[in-house]
Amino acid sequence: MVVTGASNTTSTAPALSETARAKVNLTLRVMGRRADGFHDLESVVAFADCSDRLTLTPGADLSLAACGPRAQECGAIADNLVLKAARLLGERVANLKTGAFALDKHLPVAAGIGGGSADAAAALRLLAKVNVIAIGDPRLIEAARLTGADVPVCVRSEACVMTGVGETLQPVGLPAMPAVLVNPRVSVATKDVFAALGLRSGERHAVVSDAIAWPKAGAPMNDWLAMLADSANDLEAPAIRVQPVIGEVLARLRATGARLSRMSGSGATCFAILGDEADALRAAQSIQRDHPQWWVHAGTLS
Repeated sequence: MVVTGASNTTSTAPALSETARAKVNLTLRVMGRRADGFHDLESVVAFADCSDRLTLTPGADLSLAACGPRAQECGAIADNLVLKAARLLGERVANLKTGAFALDKHLPVAAGIGGGSADAAAALRLLAKVNVIAIGDPRLIEAARLTGADVPVCVRSEACVMTGVGETLQPVGLPAMPAVLVNPRVSVATKDVFAALGLRSGERHAVVSDAIAWPKAGAPMNDWLAMLADSANDLEAPAIRVQPVIGEVLARLRATGARLSRMSGSGATCFAILGDEADALRAAQSIQRDHPQWWVHAGTLS
């Protein structure tokens, strides 16, 4: 366990908890690189049923403790996005009530599934509850955006089409999809993947098309898979150049008979959508048996 800024004040307020679900990019198109260096994206984002858990005990001082199987992978606690998000919100909300955060870390880090962003988003939701702030409050939205590109969509933690640099969100009625997530336990720095993509400032990468009419709420999984198959993750090829093992993961997932398999985010986590939950579980068990060092999760995306 690691702690920073621990308080000497004992709080009598009840602790609050939030689930920080893994984010999965079902598609990820890089539209181009802006003059400020940021990349414009278009992504269909889903959320998985695997997560971290963040607890806040209100108190006088802001602090963070980490435990769980992935706690040692978090790096320096002082740089954790949970604290960054809290401080950014504190700069925008006078007399913000904070306290002691406790992070139970299960998701792999630098993995393309927004683990750190989901944790930061959970922190903002907890602070919103303690301070009676609406999730749609412009101050909270700005704090989320400044914390990281994936934090706004993780605050909502529901399927969305995400555009711009992550600030524009359009909810979609995604059905529950049986899936397997696999991470080969290698970290991939997002900046390295974008560097491998190699776009110059102001360069366009994809043609901006008319808004895609994604299936409406209640549409069957087959309708979604048909449309998702026509898109891609533009970061997949450059990520494989950075970490070739990603190609091995994708090949293994495709060998399961997956309906769709792709890398999430900037990697290295990849996903496969299977026909049903039993197929997903069998595939996960087979992959884990063959690659015991990999992180494997069978569940659903929604």
